[in-house]
Amino acid sequence: MATIQQLKDQYQGLDQELPAKGEEAIDPSCLLTFQYEYPEQQSQVDIDTDEFTAVCPWTGLPDYGTLLISYVPNQSCIELKSLKYYLLSYRDVGIVQEHAVNRILNDLVVACQPRSLKITLDYKVRGGLHTAVSVEYAQDKSAK
Repeated sequence: MATIQQLKDQYQGLDQELPAKGEEAIDPSCLLTFQYEYPEQQSQVDIDTDEFTAVCPWTGLPDYGTLLISYVPNQSCIELKSLKYYLLSYRDVGIVQEHAVNRILNDLVVACQPRSLKITLDYKVRGGLHTAVSVEYAQDKSAK
């Protein structure tokens, strides 16, 4: 059985920065879309998952969150399996929460060019602090 000092020695350095992949590991090229047959409608599509994870860029420790995507499609919809693979590409990426939600928004706008899109990333409590970050996009009405 380890002594308290032996345990302290084993934990020495665990709070040092762990290697994490950079943002180049995020793969928006896997995002697929399909043609939306009712672009004249204002249908809202809501997608959520409680399996979003990335890592702290300073410690390499995992951050877990619930991701909510709400969008009104224009000409195309996001294919869900490809979205799952896209979100999995964040798993080992060192990225702060505020950047992750904006990166997801930007990649989804490029992929499906929706009328509107809102992303909310609600992280699990870490260090006694709860964080939820939201960002929105609205298509320019003059652009068709």
